[in-house]
Amino acid sequence: MISLATIWDKARANPVLTILWALAAALILFVYVRGGYLIAVLHFAAIYAIFVTGLNIFMGYAGQVSFGHSAFAAISGYTSAVLTANYGWEPLSAAVLGLSAALLCALIVGYPTLRLRGHYLAMATLAIGLIAYEIAVEWGSVTQGYMGISGIPPLGIGRLTVTSDRGILVLLLIVAALAVLAAAGIRRSRLGRAFVAIAGSEDAARALGIDVARYKLIAFLISAFYAALAGTLFVHAVGFVSPEVFGLHMVVLAFTMLYVGGIGTIGGAALGALVVALLPETIRKLSEFQDLAYGALLILLLIFAPGGLASLPRLWSHKPVKEGA
Repeated sequence: MISLATIWDKARANPVLTILWALAAALILFVYVRGGYLIAVLHFAAIYAIFVTGLNIFMGYAGQVSFGHSAFAAISGYTSAVLTANYGWEPLSAAVLGLSAALLCALIVGYPTLRLRGHYLAMATLAIGLIAYEIAVEWGSVTQGYMGISGIPPLGIGRLTVTSDRGILVLLLIVAALAVLAAAGIRRSRLGRAFVAIAGSEDAARALGIDVARYKLIAFLISAFYAALAGTLFVHAVGFVSPEVFGLHMVVLAFTMLYVGGIGTIGGAALGALVVALLPETIRKLSEFQDLAYGALLILLLIFAPGGLASLPRLWSHKPVKEGA
């Protein structure tokens, strides 16, 4: 159990990061009170925070590469969407089945795929994502292709259904916070230390008695669960799903969020998701120069804070950020 004294010590050690989190909390509270379309943007940010936090476990903690986690979000999301919109299933039951289907697929493809390393693993996972996308496009009798599936009910059990935008935001934020706390617990556990050892050197980890293949598969399954959870939450929060949601755009955006926040850190991925989701809204008035400004800001951030937002404590202490900060 983390005590208040521990939290206070961590806040004093990383005042810059603490200020960033305080600003993020104030911004979320402001948007919640004011309402408007920015609530939908925060829905998007919270869902991606879950997705990227899971990706960070596989890429940041275990040091592997994956371009295919969008496949597990698609499997879970479409399963839940089809069962609820077309067959009248309860959202919770459909979500459980969708998560189970995604984890089963992750186990089937992960066991042989994770024996690869480096760019071979990256290309294999990219193929998994592309295959899932093509199935969503071509299997029109189930997925409706590019037309998508609409009328997906919100999450809930019977009468206990969250329908308001503010209610959905609170639910997504709670799930995102629990996801980050779970990732923090994993990082500090024996399992997390095994992941970090594998990231440092697979051969050295193997020499220490770590079953590298087993732990890589565990990291893959945990991150796939996060991705599947994000996919399910997306379809029920938005009420619509189409193949474009889980295309290469999702992969690029997730990588941007991960590196902006700080790969390998505990809360950086979630912070990166919030910043990248809200950044286009802050420069929208630049109209035709919006994309130019967006790219320039990301480049400047990575130049002056190559470790992402989580590396900003260096500006205060002039010391390297501790691993897992």
